[in-house]
Amino acid sequence: MPYDHKPFAYVAPPGLTGPEPRHPVVIVGAGPVGLAAALELARHGTASVVLDDNNVVSVGSRAICWAKRSLEILDRLGVGAACVEKGVTWKVGRTFHRAAEVFNFDLQPEPGHKMPAFVNLQQYYVEEYLAAAAEANPLIDLRFKNRVTGVSQTDAGAEVSVETPDGTYLLQADYILACDGARSPLRQMLGLEFEGELFEERFLIADIEMQAEMPSERWFWFEPEFHSGQSALLHKQPDNIYRIDLQLGWDSDPEVEKRPERIIPRIEKVVGHRNFTLDWTSIYTFQCRRLKNFVQGRVIFVGDSAHVVSPFGARGGNGGLQDVDALGWRLAAVVQGRAPAALLSRYDAERTYGSDENILNSARSTRFMSPAEGAERWFRDAVLALANRVDFARPMVNSGRLSVPCVYPLPAAPDAEDLPPLARPGAVAPDAPLGNDWLLSALGGEMVLLALGQAAPEGTGLRVLAPDLTPEIRARYLGEAERALYLVRPDQVIAARWERAEAAAVTAEVTAIWEGRA
Repeated sequence: MPYDHKPFAYVAPPGLTGPEPRHPVVIVGAGPVGLAAALELARHGTASVVLDDNNVVSVGSRAICWAKRSLEILDRLGVGAACVEKGVTWKVGRTFHRAAEVFNFDLQPEPGHKMPAFVNLQQYYVEEYLAAAAEANPLIDLRFKNRVTGVSQTDAGAEVSVETPDGTYLLQADYILACDGARSPLRQMLGLEFEGELFEERFLIADIEMQAEMPSERWFWFEPEFHSGQSALLHKQPDNIYRIDLQLGWDSDPEVEKRPERIIPRIEKVVGHRNFTLDWTSIYTFQCRRLKNFVQGRVIFVGDSAHVVSPFGARGGNGGLQDVDALGWRLAAVVQGRAPAALLSRYDAERTYGSDENILNSARSTRFMSPAEGAERWFRDAVLALANRVDFARPMVNSGRLSVPCVYPLPAAPDAEDLPPLARPGAVAPDAPLGNDWLLSALGGEMVLLALGQAAPEGTGLRVLAPDLTPEIRARYLGEAERALYLVRPDQVIAARWERAEAAAVTAEVTAIWEGRA
């Protein structure tokens, strides 16, 4: 059954009949990133207005591969369980050269994590769950059929003009979040340009509905017999939907290739029969680009409006949720007057760093899939030829390095280097079972002092979590050490760690974080 795109109700906004009070935050775009941002701000007590020019969730599967960290973020927002229950869980990927398997990987070989390595779930389901949560939240004003047509800002705030079926009105806010996608109208209104690389390559995406008994794995082919000389990717989704990506080449005509009479014969070669129906198709080009700065005065760019990458590696939607993770607690503190605006510079620094890491990995994958003539092609062809015969070449086969959260550089952070590197400053705190609960759930979304094997120093003013030292806690946080203190930020990133520390040292680090110095 095709997904039922039930329209959201349009309600005439109060701004049509008189000026509205200034809002703390206006979010432009009700996709996964915009809705997640509204829910994350609400968790920290900050109200927002979310504007979207449409009144349905996204058409087509679009982003489908949600990584473990994204699932942890979605879980914190109240929709993680629904995503895992509906989605197709997977952790194994297989790469083929022609008909031979040359490489495979297992993304989560160890047990003891609440969330799986990856879940395949169409973007429209994620938006559906997030929108339901947002509509139920009294701090979120979700407005459909509200299209932003202009934006202006001063040092003190920002203003957007909004067009509705009933007329236009103005909204003022302390901050505007541009969550309006890769073609961001707000980015264009401000005259901002992406920096980076556009690759001369095109791929076809086809979602097909068919009955099939196929494993829940990621399959990627180089030069398969069914698509000679090119690349192909297959993912299983819920509702008997399968995602197929087929490399077309730069010389292909997008208008011709999007026609069903061109697509269906290609899909027949992939699956070996005609017992399927087309659900959604699209043609895309590879881009690895970003804004120089994500914070532009009172307008902050989040998700695809700030950065775009080629889709192999699932770093687009996942990267957008990591933006939300890094921004929400900081922006809430700023608009509530608990922290200076300088705190937002840390969002800019950390997420441009994360974006550069995603772009680097995506660009390397793209060059391996679509090598230029000369050294790039010689290298790619040699690796594929060797991968059939020798072990050392197999990890060099690059069909997309899959999304993992980056480790932010925090060079000034206190660090007890004898503790496990997995839990070093700048890394997301690794999950672990806690009896009937999980560590990340227990951490929540506030600044926490994690005390292991010792009592926490008194006088820090922080909530203290002192779990039992389970084997997973020992392995991931202590190693050979007997004790440790971990300072964990509201986004569950480790800010500092000590084997022992006085309250003054912990408090000094907390102050530096809130002042935007750490």
